[in-house]
Amino acid sequence: MFFVGLSATLISCSSDSPEVFEPPKKVQELGKATLHLTTGDQRKLLNREPELSITELDHRTMPMISLFTDDVKQEIEGFGAALTGSSAYLINQRMNNAQRQELLRDLFSLDGGIGLSYLRMTIGSSDFSLSNYTYNDLAPGETDYELQKFSISKDKQDVVPVFKEILALNPDIHIMGSPWSPPAWMKTNNSLVGGELKKEAFGVYADYFARYIETYHSEGIGIDAISVQNEPLHATAGYPCMYMSSEDQNVFIRDYLGPVLKERDLDTNVILYDHNWDNTHYAISILNDPATKAYVAGSAFHGYGGDVNSMSQVYLAHPDKGLYFTEISGGEWATNFSDNLQWNMRNVFMGTTKNWSKNVLLWNLALDENHGPTNNGCMDCRGVVTINSQTGQFTKNVEYYSLAHFSKFIPSGSKRIGSQTSGDLAGFDHVSFIDPKGKKILVVANDNNASRDFKVIENNRQILYTLPEKSVATVTWD
Repeated sequence: MFFVGLSATLISCSSDSPEVFEPPKKVQELGKATLHLTTGDQRKLLNREPELSITELDHRTMPMISLFTDDVKQEIEGFGAALTGSSAYLINQRMNNAQRQELLRDLFSLDGGIGLSYLRMTIGSSDFSLSNYTYNDLAPGETDYELQKFSISKDKQDVVPVFKEILALNPDIHIMGSPWSPPAWMKTNNSLVGGELKKEAFGVYADYFARYIETYHSEGIGIDAISVQNEPLHATAGYPCMYMSSEDQNVFIRDYLGPVLKERDLDTNVILYDHNWDNTHYAISILNDPATKAYVAGSAFHGYGGDVNSMSQVYLAHPDKGLYFTEISGGEWATNFSDNLQWNMRNVFMGTTKNWSKNVLLWNLALDENHGPTNNGCMDCRGVVTINSQTGQFTKNVEYYSLAHFSKFIPSGSKRIGSQTSGDLAGFDHVSFIDPKGKKILVVANDNNASRDFKVIENNRQILYTLPEKSVATVTWD
């Protein structure tokens, strides 16, 4: 990639006194950058490519990406997916021990794996569980305001054992819990499907969250964050769900959940909303209440509706609170590897982090060859990996490689840094970070049908590279 002058001195052929032309100065190499590449044709899948030279800056004209390490933006908490009940069942019961260890090392270890650093779990059942349940299920007509029958026994079948194996590989992984429904006896329709939270159950439901956090902690599993309700505006599904207005969520956090967590000295973060990009009023209206805001870490979004840039509207309204991206799924409605790779970069990984998200989470960590097990939900969703329910063998999907270009190279505690482009970089996207040790990370995506030459500039140094068509690369350097 670097063009140096001819080794010989050139002398003019004029009859006058000879004029000597010195060769151009050779570019001095200052270091090396590592490069990992995934191409849309799948010929290269997170391949470690030859190192790139870091040289002193020259002034050749070409498209440029300039990084500004002093322009520090949000801190990154992690990248990952959801360990749903279905995912945990497949990992725990449909794989033998050797297969399970291979998969978990591949997903969660940085020593040969991709270092996933954040997992979401469902508090009770969801549309990807083996059945409908909560941690306090009672016979019709019964109540349990003292939570004497609270139990995570169903989670202990698969979810808890898999979490413990993951924590053995990565004890610092972040875990977020999201409920699809409270226990039926707390709801207006006495069902896990639909309905709303009874006003008289606000207090006991806050206790239910605290008990969940404490019980998981007793199993050696720390819960870093909870959202109050998964997709609170979608209550017409055939699986556990509940409608919760922004007004009710505000009251519930301000008057019940926040005070209970504080009283019980639980430092788990509370996250609002947990639904699509197409509604920013929900989160902003709650954060506008200063009493509630004091208990809240930030707002979470899904990618099934609206535009990723709406996350920045919430950031601008409340820049002192975090933003989180907590769910999107691939599926059989989109099977082209190359198109999915670029869409994931543009909308999910680059899109959300450039709009202030502190994490990026996909939906199911693992599903089987039949897109399940399902619980009256999506019938053609795709996991990060597919586990064959008969053989236990696993296949890495496009979501795996999309995640890997971030999770493997951007550890928790890294921060996004400012950057700008110049020149013709149409169809080209990027985002940049600096990790806690000062290493720079640049992820670039080329959605064009032709390769693109570009120059990276950082601290008066440069890196030149030609990114192949329809590909994604992660570049790291000190």
